[in-house]
Amino acid sequence: MRRAQSTFEQRCQQFATAATTWSGSTAVQLAALSVFPLWLISGMFAGLEKSWHLVFEPLTSFVPFLMVFLIQRSQNKDSMAVHLKLNELVAAVEGASNRLIDVEDLSEEDLKTIHEHYQRLADLAKNEMELGKSHSIEEARQRHSLKLEAQRRS
Repeated sequence: MRRAQSTFEQRCQQFATAATTWSGSTAVQLAALSVFPLWLISGMFAGLEKSWHLVFEPLTSFVPFLMVFLIQRSQNKDSMAVHLKLNELVAAVEGASNRLIDVEDLSEEDLKTIHEHYQRLADLAKNEMELGKSHSIEEARQRHSLKLEAQRRS
């Protein structure tokens, strides 16, 4: 299932993962939070005009800036929790493919391959009489053949 990735693709994926993790970290949030007071203090010492405009303009820029980091951190935590729960379910269900544990760490190409596989399974299921049947990756074709054989006999 895994195909060789170019070094460039691997580095891009590693960079995206690292940037996402880094931008949601506590250290980056604290750094982003400390930028605003430093900005105000440096403005006072630089002799800039002390008007409402001087305070209002940085506030309107800072709030969205900080929210990006807060949202990213929350998203990182939620995403990790969901992945752990799904991994537990996949590991616990008999017949489920353990290949799907930590599937989020696969390359986009591998994810597309798995997606195409499940599309084929959906097509197979549409042709069956019972809508509640499902397959794991490893057993899909074998189960489908067995079910068709059993239907022919009855």
